[in-house]
Amino acid sequence: MRFSRAAAVGAAALGAVATHDVIQRRHAILRNFPILGHLRFFLEKFGPELRQYIVTSNDDERPFSRDQRTWVYASSKLENSYFGFGTDNDVERVEAWPVIKHRTFTGPGTAIPGHGNEGVSLPAGKVLGGPRGRRHAFRPASVVNISGMSFGSLSRPAIEALNRGAAQAGCWHNTGEGALSPHHRQGGDLVFQIGTAYFGCRDQQGAFDLPRLVDLVASAPVRAIEIKLSQGAKPGLGGMLPGAKVTPEIAEIRGITAGEDCASPSRHTAFTDTDSMLDFAEEVADATGLPVGIKSAVGNLEFWDLLVTEMGKGGRGLDFVNIDGGEGGTGAAPLVFSDSVAYPFRIGFTEVYKRFAAAGLTDEVFFIGAGKLGIPEAATVGFALGLDAVNVGREAMFALGCIQAQRCHTDNCPTGVATQKPWLQRGLDVELKAERVANYVFSLRRELHKVAQAVGTIHPALITPDDVDIARRLESTRSLREVYGYQPGWGALSASLQQDLVALIGDPSPPG
Repeated sequence: MRFSRAAAVGAAALGAVATHDVIQRRHAILRNFPILGHLRFFLEKFGPELRQYIVTSNDDERPFSRDQRTWVYASSKLENSYFGFGTDNDVERVEAWPVIKHRTFTGPGTAIPGHGNEGVSLPAGKVLGGPRGRRHAFRPASVVNISGMSFGSLSRPAIEALNRGAAQAGCWHNTGEGALSPHHRQGGDLVFQIGTAYFGCRDQQGAFDLPRLVDLVASAPVRAIEIKLSQGAKPGLGGMLPGAKVTPEIAEIRGITAGEDCASPSRHTAFTDTDSMLDFAEEVADATGLPVGIKSAVGNLEFWDLLVTEMGKGGRGLDFVNIDGGEGGTGAAPLVFSDSVAYPFRIGFTEVYKRFAAAGLTDEVFFIGAGKLGIPEAATVGFALGLDAVNVGREAMFALGCIQAQRCHTDNCPTGVATQKPWLQRGLDVELKAERVANYVFSLRRELHKVAQAVGTIHPALITPDDVDIARRLESTRSLREVYGYQPGWGALSASLQQDLVALIGDPSPPG
């Protein structure tokens, strides 16, 4: 009798917990896996202690360490994102440790809001499309923006939350190559990506259709157009959407067959070389009035030599260049491509930037970077090397609730972020996750502003390669300028652009 009563009470308690888990909206894991999902939070809470004595340190996990993910999670929830008791980095043995060199007296000092949602305005230091006179040139309102992740790769609620979050944070949201879906139309500014399959701007035969592109971008808040040559996740390969993810809705948006693998070509058919690519870019820019650029991972450098040579002649050119690091991105890929094809971001970007700098073209090009740059330290290094903005992909997914389960390619994402299964998607509450995406963007901008002012300036774009050293264990240091072979002045905005930025933001006086 006592046993039956205890069992009944226990079952009722579990039922109550399960009901609460299914109804609540804060945690997708609990909505999709009631009761069982609590184990994940228990292990997360006591993970540092378990790893300290049994498994690994907070800095060992990949592709993003637990410390990095914890910072994103806490920032997106506006929780305490500070870390106590010193760094987890094994600085005595790390071979390449970035050291940001603060200044004691020079500069305005740090006096900005303490919480991410209080907002930090960080407009870009350049006008996108301005140097080439595009009709719809604009100064990006945020140096942190959301990278290309297609509807199909990500779920409907994930795309909607990203776009709403972008609207709240005042940044842009890249559509990815999977076309512009209704879920991208939630109020956020867009960058429309043209992939090799021309989804959203193709004719019935799959060829590029310029009039359709013009109509499409006119129907939505598209601010720029990005021609995707390659991506860090699988450089040299076309995108792949497994048939399990190709729902009737996605098939209709892309113009493909439902339930079948959707493999994009590895190369474009609308142009065949650097010369014809520039013609294509100018044709698109003339027809739409929008800034046009490219996204590319970096491998063989001959393409970049030819591009800089052609742009140096004047007349034709790209408005922006988005360099994706070979560290991999949100897409699934063969292991060899994830591990060994294309340069990591810092090497790839600096090789490209140095070519534009040597030709005197850096003021004419807006430089964007992607590849694990959504962490303050990595983004700071990127700006010091010459970036004008960073795109965040996986970090924005963490803000949505991604737990780095690495099941993106299986359609079994447990948090509903990268799946087309309705029962998993239901765990992702759009309104709440949009707020978390916005909080994360606010927080990253705030951290970048703090770091910039610690260095003695008012904007991360004003950080130079001389402001960051790379330390080799406890033995020696070299500046970013030395490590990557930059000439004096490279990596920095020109004097006129710096003056424009200071006038835009204001030049606070140092505390007296």
